[in-house]
Amino acid sequence: MQNALLAISKKLWSVVAISIAATIILSTPSAANSRIKDLVNIEGIRENQLIGYGLVVGLNGTGDTLRNAPFTDQSLKAMLERLGINAKDTEMKPENTAAVLVTASLPAFARAGTKIDVNVSSMGDAGDLKGGTLLATPLMGFDGEVYAVAQGGVAVAGFSAQGEAANIVQGVPTNGRIANGGIIEKEIDFELSDLTSIKLSLHNPDLTTAKRVEDAINGYLGTSMARAIDPSTIQLDRPLGYELPMVNILTEIEQLLVRPDNKAQVVIDERTGIIVMGSEVRISPVAIAQGNLTIRITETPVVSQPNAFSEGGETVVVPRTQAGVENDDDRRLSVLPEAVSLQELVNGLNSLGIGPRDMISILQAIKAAGAMQAEIKVM
Repeated sequence: MQNALLAISKKLWSVVAISIAATIILSTPSAANSRIKDLVNIEGIRENQLIGYGLVVGLNGTGDTLRNAPFTDQSLKAMLERLGINAKDTEMKPENTAAVLVTASLPAFARAGTKIDVNVSSMGDAGDLKGGTLLATPLMGFDGEVYAVAQGGVAVAGFSAQGEAANIVQGVPTNGRIANGGIIEKEIDFELSDLTSIKLSLHNPDLTTAKRVEDAINGYLGTSMARAIDPSTIQLDRPLGYELPMVNILTEIEQLLVRPDNKAQVVIDERTGIIVMGSEVRISPVAIAQGNLTIRITETPVVSQPNAFSEGGETVVVPRTQAGVENDDDRRLSVLPEAVSLQELVNGLNSLGIGPRDMISILQAIKAAGAMQAEIKVM
């Protein structure tokens, strides 16, 4: 009997322990935490923009015209000269050729021979790039060096069709893409593993977040390797005698969880009526009255005609005007209490029965009155 009671007691204690553990897990603000990997950019790990000028050939009469795009004719003749064909005195009509700008992004640590996607955009008056082929085009970086070469068939999502009296265009047929159309020819020299110091740049600069990242890294590694030097930058200095390379250190710390801290902000897009408020927004007690006075004037003219066979009569337009005034008498002065959370602030504004457009004006008026402890950004 005692053994049975002891077993039941152990089971009860197990259930209680599991319940307590579940409560602790649910009560921790893990949902608000983010990985360091998602909060920062690592110095040296970045893309580089490439650009080039080229020709797309093989178009079905939808290329550039000589009158509006003389550079296409010049580029075509120069290309033929490089291929050993004399075309200086030849009058050309490059209706099947279009001059294009080619853009691409060079990934970080990309090696020679790696293929990348490229974008092709018409810079003349070509109507459609569908079915065209981009000729070998060097892609240069900001320093003027060639880092990749692009070539291949252009894939266009949009299309255009034209008849005698009407035409239809869907999407952007003058912009296309070549999947794996670029081949990297030159690498950017940068050795991450040999660095003894590196900087982490926060996406959203904030002093509190920078200090939390510093504490999380130092607490995990057990050293004073991280140091927040400004609201945007955390510097990592590898201590003397620390054997792990910088790549291993970054791999370990980028999975650490940190709760970011942001300033209280209200972002307003007046064009679309979108309002986004951060969870840190707070307001002081304030009274709000919101009402509208609408004056409506409707014109309904009536045509008056004389009776049949009448003499001297004429057709006239008789004006009919209806005027009225609408006043929202049910709108009263309302007191919006001090909000301790974003939900209470939203509930207080919604209780006034106002729409997004009026809410934008009210939020700006609350800020002007000094009752909102938040920054308003208007897009």
